[in-house]
Amino acid sequence: MGILGDSLDTAIEKAFTRPIPKSAPAQMRYLVKQEKGTRAVAELLGVSQRTVERYIKGQILRPRPELAQRLAGEVRQRWQPRVRERAKKQAATTGGIIIDTRARFGFTAAPGTTDDARLRRLTLALPPQHAARLFDAQQAGATDQQLQRITAEALGEVYFRDSGRRAQGLDVEFTDIDYLEFDLE
Repeated sequence: MGILGDSLDTAIEKAFTRPIPKSAPAQMRYLVKQEKGTRAVAELLGVSQRTVERYIKGQILRPRPELAQRLAGEVRQRWQPRVRERAKKQAATTGGIIIDTRARFGFTAAPGTTDDARLRRLTLALPPQHAARLFDAQQAGATDQQLQRITAEALGEVYFRDSGRRAQGLDVEFTDIDYLEFDLE
């Protein structure tokens, strides 16, 4: 996905109550159970049905790197869906999310003024309505650029404009999102 999409997924994974299966055979067994058959898993991963069966029996222990990445990604996507939804709902209704970012922030101004864009590091809590907007966009298939724009608007609203009481015209360019975290208390 991208910086922000991956960070949202990682933040959700912190709410999991059980660890994700680590070995390839365990991951394959989980996928077969979820997809209700080896044929569906084979089509999903782009391998033969016999290959899936060999993983389940433990005859193959280590997949090729690209298959290992696809397998881990598919398992991660499907792991603990109720816990995942509960964490999203809580962040979007009551908890919000905490974001730690390095980004280039600046206001629209004449060149050479103190309002020129500069790199800043911010750690701040975004209210639930902004978290809900991010999750809705992610679920609708938004690109990382679109997610960054939503986050930039949220940061501008919360930090720089203090909910509309300060300066307008904020320009944001993300350099890096260090982490996103849910306030799940």
